[in-house]
Amino acid sequence: MSHIHALSDDQVGQELRKMTAFIKQEANEKAHEISIKADEEFAIEKSKLVRQETDAIDSAYAKKFKQATMSQQIARSTVANKTRLRVLGARQELLDEIFETAQQRLPDAAKDQKRYEGILKGLILEGFYALAEPELQVRARKADKEIVGRAIEAATKEYTENTGKDISATIDEENPVAEGSAGGVVIVGTGGKIDIDNTLEARLGLLRQSALPAMREALFGQNPNRKFFD
Repeated sequence: MSHIHALSDDQVGQELRKMTAFIKQEANEKAHEISIKADEEFAIEKSKLVRQETDAIDSAYAKKFKQATMSQQIARSTVANKTRLRVLGARQELLDEIFETAQQRLPDAAKDQKRYEGILKGLILEGFYALAEPELQVRARKADKEIVGRAIEAATKEYTENTGKDISATIDEENPVAEGSAGGVVIVGTGGKIDIDNTLEARLGLLRQSALPAMREALFGQNPNRKFFD
C-alpha cells in the first residue's frame, strides 16, 4: 500500500516556477512565430501595395504621355494647316494680281493696229471653225468697225482656202460689243441662237481657268501631294 506524501512549500514553489518558465517559453516562442508571420504578411502586403501603386503611377503616366503626345500632334497639325492656308492664300493673291494686271493691260492690245488686226482675224477664224456655218454675224465695238471688217475679209479668205467651203460674215451693227470692253469680237450663228464670246475679257477668263495649273507649277514648283496629272 502506497503512501501519498504531501509536497512541501519549497517543492510546490519549484513546480510552479517550472510551469511558469515553461508557459513563458511557450508564449515567447508563440509570440516569435506570430511576429515572424506578421513580418512576412506585412512584407507581402507592402509589396502588393507598392506594386499596385507602381502600376497605377505607370498607367497614369502612360495616359498623360498619350494625352500630351496627342495634344502635341494636334498642335503641330493645326500650325501646319494654318501655315499651309497662309501659303495658299499668298499664292492665290499673287495669281490674282497677275490676272488683274493682265486685265488692266488688255486695252493695250488695240493700240498696235496691225497686231490687233491679226488678233481679231485669229479670233474670228476660230469662231468660223467652231460654228462651221455658211452665214455668220460678227459683233464688235463701234470703234473697231473698220479693222474688224478687214479682219473678217482675211479670216474668210483663209477659211475658204483651208476648208474649200464658202462662208459669209457681216458685222452686226445693231448689237455691238460694249464700248467699255477692251476689244475682241463675238461670233454669232444659227440665227442668233449660238454665239462664241471671243472678246479679250472672255479670252482672259478662259486663260485664267486653263492656264492656272501650269502657272502654279511655273511659279511655285510641282505639287508633291498631287498624284494624278492631266
